[in-house]
Amino acid sequence: MTGKLPFRRAATALCTTMSAILLAACGHGDDHHNNPTTNTLPSFVVSSSVTTTAYDGNSDDLLTGGLGKTGLGSATPPSFSNSAVPTPAELRRLAIWSNYRALVDMSANGGYGRFWGPNIDLNGNDTLGEGKIAGTEYLAYADNGTGQQNVTLMVQVPSTFDPNSPCIVTATSSGSRGVYGAISAAGEWGLKRGCAVAYTDKGGGNGAHELATSLVTLMNGTVAAATAAGTKSLFTANVSSGALSSFNTGFPNRYAFKHAHSQQNPEQDWGKNTLEAVQFAYWALNQQFAPTVDSNGQQHGVRYSPGSITTIAASVSNGGGASLAAAEQDTQGWITAVVVGEPQINLRMVSSAKVLEGAVPIPAAGAPLADYMTYANMLQPCAAVATAAAGSPYLTALPLATTQAIRAARCASLAAGGFVSGADETSQANDALNRLHAAGYETDSDVLHAPMWDSQAVPAVAVTYANAYTKSSVIDNLCGFSFGTTNAAGAAGVAPTLSPMLSIFGLGNGVPPTSGINLVYNNASAPGGADHRLATADASFTGAACLRALWTTGDQRMQDNVNAIRVTANLHGKPAIIVQGRSDALVPVNHASRAYLAMNNITEGSKSQLSFYEVMNGQHFDAFLSVAGFDTRFIPVHYYDIQALNLMWNHLKSGAPLPPSQVIRAVPRGGTPGAAPALTTANLPAISMSPGANAIQVGAGAVNVPK
Repeated sequence: MTGKLPFRRAATALCTTMSAILLAACGHGDDHHNNPTTNTLPSFVVSSSVTTTAYDGNSDDLLTGGLGKTGLGSATPPSFSNSAVPTPAELRRLAIWSNYRALVDMSANGGYGRFWGPNIDLNGNDTLGEGKIAGTEYLAYADNGTGQQNVTLMVQVPSTFDPNSPCIVTATSSGSRGVYGAISAAGEWGLKRGCAVAYTDKGGGNGAHELATSLVTLMNGTVAAATAAGTKSLFTANVSSGALSSFNTGFPNRYAFKHAHSQQNPEQDWGKNTLEAVQFAYWALNQQFAPTVDSNGQQHGVRYSPGSITTIAASVSNGGGASLAAAEQDTQGWITAVVVGEPQINLRMVSSAKVLEGAVPIPAAGAPLADYMTYANMLQPCAAVATAAAGSPYLTALPLATTQAIRAARCASLAAGGFVSGADETSQANDALNRLHAAGYETDSDVLHAPMWDSQAVPAVAVTYANAYTKSSVIDNLCGFSFGTTNAAGAAGVAPTLSPMLSIFGLGNGVPPTSGINLVYNNASAPGGADHRLATADASFTGAACLRALWTTGDQRMQDNVNAIRVTANLHGKPAIIVQGRSDALVPVNHASRAYLAMNNITEGSKSQLSFYEVMNGQHFDAFLSVAGFDTRFIPVHYYDIQALNLMWNHLKSGAPLPPSQVIRAVPRGGTPGAAPALTTANLPAISMSPGANAIQVGAGAVNVPK
């Protein structure tokens, strides 16, 4: 595939000098592609939704929303001139600030401003000042004609874009975030490289519906009444007025979220959404750089046809999984290469695919999220007090005594239900941790089970995805859970002083708890439900067990919808790099990257160009590196994501070989929790062309990772 790029670039450059009559015969050398003479908006884009905004790179810009390196680095969020009526520009700026900070380490002794950040150039030097980037931003919906999908697409074209050497980088949102959800993970690198960046919220984002007031979010972040918004709503719950009235009476001040409650299983389209973002980018670039072909000077021709632009599918977590899925689904050459971090991906795993560590088979590998997440959600509060988890970082606002009581009660309930064994809390906790090991979790992540559950990352994901995979409505209250505002004591049903909808586009992550909307367990002893951690002594164990049973008892809805998102790991020979930390306790490496490498070896064999870099002492949330105990133990995986993008760029542009799959033995900073010494290159060994004993062996569908 990369061998065609020099010809394509030459052909593209030649096209710029040709008349409109000859444009139809120029653009690419692949006969199977359509070759229109005019630049036509893709059919999946709602034409009335398209907006174009130019940013001068001073008062506002593509990367920092006008905040610059200093503003993004500030812990104080940008404010609204009127908190009751924030403007689209204010919401955009807040969204960029919050999403940028959500995915990278921003701590004083971390890597921000020194190894990455708007001020750091592509060679790792502090040369770019505040790092604001001028350019044009295109925004639109993708929809199937029903107005029920409204997947946000966005393209940022920096002023440094070279039309004679075009490139695109995808930045599909991480998690369930809004359209700016991968701006620091992939957008920053692409913009600095002078590439157009193709974003999508992949049908999740901050599509929220406040059921008590019927307020919904719009694409620009503002809110409107659902009836007035109509098909312009990011998401409106599909509930009749009568049913909604009854629900609001029984469960006041609740919220529906698009990822959880759209009843469309958005994940099955994440690869398609990413490909559509690329196609929208092609349209935008033709609009901006192709000559006009009509007498009025309004209609642009086609300068760039499928496959003529170097395109790297990049992002992390869910965005990384979406990029892999897009590359697998790509049949027209839209994607040139793939670089992803910690991909959340669900494999169609076959029995011949094996994962070993130090030549010892891993007991479980390649399981889908529905399996490992519902299991972790049950066991983690108990495993948090296992002997091997002593000294785990504390990541919750709850008093320590409350958390300790929750953990003890959860262990007791697990033992009573036959899920763990042991006569006392310590033995029950040790058994819970051992069971997580048997389920594919690495011992390297032992100290992370406590903060993954305490921070509510795992419970939030378990509830959201169970709803999505069963295509449940918000009024179903699946397994007794819902999303709502709570008071200081955790009681649900309390009306907020100021609606979180007003700022949710800027601050929300698409998966409650977020923006003051919490995960509520309705079957609490208190009327109206309560925060799931406080609703019962054992933190809503019955609800967690119910979520787990949806998978273990073979709920047909869940089985069908999980099968709909499974991939085969066939990248069709595209060069690709995957980066993941071994200590990942949210998306275990055995179920994600290691398993994907094994399956890729089966599906592609000798044609594979996939390299996998496993980072020791790396975990899922780089933003947590500012938390005491994270700073001393873990290193930023984002550093290696950047290195992987640079390696891929050099491979595509100059033919430099990609380093083979390997373990990178990154070194923790140590020191005092909360005051770790400054991160240096001594903590971050380079990716090696000759990894020696650190090489990951792949063959016959088996992956053997060095200890």
